[in-house]
Amino acid sequence: MEVTMDPLFLAWSYFRRRKLQECSDICTKILQDNPYDQDSPLPIAEAVWSLKTRALTEMVYIDEVEVDQEGIAEMMLDESCIAQVARPGTSLRLPGTSQGGGPTPAVRPMTQSGRPLTGFVRPGTQSGRPGTMEQAIKTPRTASTARPVTSASGRFIRLGTASMLTNPDGPFINLSRLNLAKYSQKPNLSRTLFEFIFHHENDVKNALDLAAQATEHAQFKDWWWKVQLGKCYYRLGLYREAEKQFRSALNHQEIVDIYLYLAKVYQRLDQPITALNLFKQGLDHFPGEVTLLTGIARIHEEMNNISSATEYYKDVLKQDNTHVEAIACIGSNHFYTDQPEIALRFYRRLLQMGVYNCQLYNNLGLCCFYAQQYDMTLSSFERALALAASDEEQADVWYNIGHVAVGIADVTLAYQCFKLALAFNNDHAEAYNNLAVLELRKGRVEQSKAFLQTAASLAPHMYEPHFNLSILSEKIGDRQSSYTAARSSEDSFPEHVDTQQLLKQLREHFAVL
Repeated sequence: MEVTMDPLFLAWSYFRRRKLQECSDICTKILQDNPYDQDSPLPIAEAVWSLKTRALTEMVYIDEVEVDQEGIAEMMLDESCIAQVARPGTSLRLPGTSQGGGPTPAVRPMTQSGRPLTGFVRPGTQSGRPGTMEQAIKTPRTASTARPVTSASGRFIRLGTASMLTNPDGPFINLSRLNLAKYSQKPNLSRTLFEFIFHHENDVKNALDLAAQATEHAQFKDWWWKVQLGKCYYRLGLYREAEKQFRSALNHQEIVDIYLYLAKVYQRLDQPITALNLFKQGLDHFPGEVTLLTGIARIHEEMNNISSATEYYKDVLKQDNTHVEAIACIGSNHFYTDQPEIALRFYRRLLQMGVYNCQLYNNLGLCCFYAQQYDMTLSSFERALALAASDEEQADVWYNIGHVAVGIADVTLAYQCFKLALAFNNDHAEAYNNLAVLELRKGRVEQSKAFLQTAASLAPHMYEPHFNLSILSEKIGDRQSSYTAARSSEDSFPEHVDTQQLLKQLREHFAVL
């Protein structure tokens, strides 16, 4: 006689083992066979219904704690600005508000917003808030594509379409016919239902209604529902209402996630100092909490305060010595502060931890070259090329190989590498700039000028193409173009001495005329 496992227990077992589709299929079959079981004190149908909502939610769940991407609509049509002209060091939106301690653009590449490149790609690190719509459209917003994010809500809409895929007959729950007031009074069902509506269906309005009624039913004493209300308000762009809910939840219960949600609100409101104070308040209650330390380090990094960011990342490593983001950011900082040997140790640590990708071998190759370990340089770049998953990654690797070729005075190889970089990524401004310099060495002035103008238009935040174009224009006698380019270079990098000297010479020449 064959003994079969109870279907509900089997579905629960699948859920615990993260086999979510199998769990959902079994729950669907149970509900079809026995949809109105009212014999037991807790009807089986309710338990199965709740389990299926949890399984469907887990399939599309995304952690809301991480700071998400801001789309063009959120950036350019934002009306929640506190002050249009913030004091230096108090805003994430103004470039050039460095607190000191960081390398200059001559050493460390800058993003379009004027912040140094980070050692670890996170949402929002590719660039900050652009000043104009044209700049916003030009700016790549993600690590994997050069296309700007048109709206942050687009990601949630695409996730919401998963509800149609889970059941060929249509959505599992028809929200328009759901009696939210009834379910808000059932604590066992209301929480799973809320997460299903919020994450799977992406119906923030209904989720907000359910959370509001459940909060009222709990007599405004349940911190969990207040956090969910805050998440709904945040998703709807009502940041001040979200702040009130998260603050109220903190009064009821000290939870790390609430500090992270609240800091996310302050960062979206462009109040980094308030967010820093909040993180430090959280550290008083949760000493050594890695996520809070990482949040402080990220804000310091975004505000160009690289030395403080590095100190906090070191504190993160004292608590968790396998934290990939902290290791990568410290390694990147050591590389750009002319310590490639120490950076190499950090990147080797990542390799020992099992991180195996194109970017890591690319960085290893550069560190080996600048640390004069030439035997490992080309082999690292070869592995990087083998692991490259996109044309942009291939272009970056060939660009770095071109730098190595320049370092060993092989101009022909460098020229070919920069050409290959442009073949893979036609918008690689740095490759255009370096090709222009090589073309000028060969005496091709017009070709060099064209490359420099292309580089300057593709990356207006870089000072090198503007400065090189200024020097070239001055040599061929076009002093007006030289002055215009030098001013653009000065805007990108005010402390650049050579630009200041060139501008001084041009102004003296114009004064004589």
